[in-house]
Amino acid sequence: MEKDLKLQVRKDLSNHQQQNVIKLKGSLISRGYTQIIHIADQDEEFHINFFETAKNSKTEVQEFINAFIKKENLEDTVKLFQ
Repeated sequence: MEKDLKLQVRKDLSNHQQQNVIKLKGSLISRGYTQIIHIADQDEEFHINFFETAKNSKTEVQEFINAFIKKENLEDTVKLFQ
């Protein structure tokens, strides 16, 4: 395992957006994609959430995150990058 996936998350969120971000992170953990998600400040506007995942599930995790972001309309809130 290595810290290979990062989420850029806007700091200023509505309650609904915040609940959806928590739901995303909870889903990543409950599905077994990771055990812990680390959070660091990027700047005044964004946090970086990064986590380890098994190499063989990296593509699956990326697809899950992108689908979740689209489904919950979080395109302006959360961005996946490596």
